[in-house]
Amino acid sequence: MNSPANRPTLDQVAKYADMFSAMGTEPRLRIMRLLLSAHPEGLVVGVIQEELDIPNSTLSHHLEKLKNEDLVNVRRESTFLRYMANTEALQEILRFLYAECCTRNKAVKPEHVIQLCK
Repeated sequence: MNSPANRPTLDQVAKYADMFSAMGTEPRLRIMRLLLSAHPEGLVVGVIQEELDIPNSTLSHHLEKLKNEDLVNVRRESTFLRYMANTEALQEILRFLYAECCTRNKAVKPEHVIQLCK
């Protein structure tokens, strides 16, 4: 069993809940999947809009929410904004889930998680 020192703090749990909430809409999840498929280069807003057929004003709102929760990084290139998935933040979320489901009570066998990622 994990010791209390290894358990996430309430602030960490709240942070992860906010991150999951940010990805918890169909358009944002589609954006995240698209950005992951374009990793590490990412995509400019116009390409994201074309690929997902999301109106520009709505897309801006979704990208801002993902950025605010540190799930995407943004870089200005001249007049364009390039968005990239923040894979470090996603790894952090996965570690958070993995710690409970695969180490403490073995609800999911670690080898099954690894097979899913192949």
